[in-house]
Amino acid sequence: MSENRNLFLAIALSLAILLGWQYFIAKPQLDKARMAEQAKQEQTVAAGAAGTGAPAAGVDGAVPVAQAFVTRDAAISASARVAIDTPELSGSISLTGARIDDLSLKLFRETIDPNSPLVKLLNPFGTENAYYAEFGFKAPAGDATPVPTSDTVWTAPAGAKLTATTPVTLTWDNGKGLVFSRTISVDPHTMFDVKDSVENKTAAPVTLYPYGLVTRYGEPKDRTAWVLHEGMVGVFGDNGLNETTYANLKKELMVKTDPVSYGWLGITDKYWAAVLIPTGEATFTPKYSFAQAGTIDTFQANYLRDALAVAPGASASTETRLFAGAKTVSRIDAYETELGIDKFDHLIDWGWFYWITKPMFRLIDTLYKYVGNFGIAILLVTLIVKTIFFPLANKSYASMSKMKKIQPEMNELKTKYADDKVKQQQAMMELYKREKINPVAGCLPVALQIPVFFSLYKVLYVTIEMRHAPFFGWIHDLSAADPTTVFNLFGLIPWAPPAMLMLGVWPLIMGVTMFIQMKLNPAPPDPTQAMMFTYMPIIFTFMMASFPAGLVIYWSWNNTLSILQQSFIMKKNGVRIELFDNLKSTFGKKAKAG
Repeated sequence: MSENRNLFLAIALSLAILLGWQYFIAKPQLDKARMAEQAKQEQTVAAGAAGTGAPAAGVDGAVPVAQAFVTRDAAISASARVAIDTPELSGSISLTGARIDDLSLKLFRETIDPNSPLVKLLNPFGTENAYYAEFGFKAPAGDATPVPTSDTVWTAPAGAKLTATTPVTLTWDNGKGLVFSRTISVDPHTMFDVKDSVENKTAAPVTLYPYGLVTRYGEPKDRTAWVLHEGMVGVFGDNGLNETTYANLKKELMVKTDPVSYGWLGITDKYWAAVLIPTGEATFTPKYSFAQAGTIDTFQANYLRDALAVAPGASASTETRLFAGAKTVSRIDAYETELGIDKFDHLIDWGWFYWITKPMFRLIDTLYKYVGNFGIAILLVTLIVKTIFFPLANKSYASMSKMKKIQPEMNELKTKYADDKVKQQQAMMELYKREKINPVAGCLPVALQIPVFFSLYKVLYVTIEMRHAPFFGWIHDLSAADPTTVFNLFGLIPWAPPAMLMLGVWPLIMGVTMFIQMKLNPAPPDPTQAMMFTYMPIIFTFMMASFPAGLVIYWSWNNTLSILQQSFIMKKNGVRIELFDNLKSTFGKKAKAG
């Protein structure tokens, strides 16, 4: 029994350490870093407006520097633009540089309030949080051939508008015999196609190097926990997935590989991403880079393609896709299949338990389509998981019941061999063998729950489908923490407690069910273990208070089912359920101590 409790305690403590790390260490450190970054950026803001013109910035060129930040509206109005209007996107393309730098997502709002602003993914240069995609050409070293830069003003047809059915073609003549054209199209969702063409009207061949980049100024302010990757992401050919955090890129300054024949790269947030996918047979060199524009940290994912040779009197072209939108699972998977984008589903950070996390989402999403509520779908998934592991759990609970039944004999052995631990262990093992008991079987239900717990945690944390998904009552967002707290009597007192005191209804339910489940078994004879088992539900209650409500609801429901299952098996095996006796003993000791 002692080994059983020790293993159970080790598993529970491991889980407590993992959860506690995020709650007490990682989250405060992340909040501190975010506040420092925000303060750093605020120091660079100056009064007044400034133009958005910038020096040329090729793939390896200088990063443009804004002399003073301007509002988003001011930056947009500073240059002529082509409007973007599709079922899922709105925004515009700047004719200065032909940048895709103004993009809002029509299907997503900043908060659960249906009247809150749309999520703005891309922002023009000159704003505090500039974030844009740019394409162009680099001339060979020493070649003075004029090529379009970030300052180049392109020409668009009168009344041009980019829609899901009407592409837009921009043109620019370098005045030296080269005519550049850029045709931009977009599907009904969030995938752009950018085709750059060069017409050579000179008498000499021309060589150019096409490039594409996604640049972000400053780190996002709404960064999330350590459990999720945010920053640079891509698949570099046969080298596979490459994830580089903002912090690591600051240290390394550059991440670059040899030329690859396929892949993609970009910048990802928790729910959104801007990703370049070069197409065609030409190889390209992917790279992440970090620099400082003035006092602002800048992050860039870019590629440089093989040389594009354009013969006299001929034309040549290159093509790239740009994904800029929400990381909806069905849409990401569809792009991977339909467009043949290798490992594109890794744009969503499914984590170490990919093999169970993604199927878990599939199951929840399928059930949601039938019941219309992700919370109900989570409850049903818990039932399904319980059913799958029912035979194994039954054996585990049966073994625990048998161990409880032979508790008097075990106590006798401990008394008999109190001074000889070796003989005590041998005698106990013989007792286990005679009664056909597996001493570690009781830990299996907990051990099996851990990967399910983390996979569900990932699903709730990283999938945008769970964002702003309501349950019932006061739970309007399953991906956010329970908004209530006992410290203001669940809203009756007009006071907003600090984050550390946000202890809502569902975390309390989870703590109570966990406490009851533990009290189904007698207290361990070791006082230290007994104290740990008594206070563990309290510790978990406070830690889980900041976790997504959907996860807390799952844990509470799972505890409830486990209580019912264990009680049934104990009764079936003729073992007395001592729940009320154990509760009385626990609180009785406290009363006596007081």
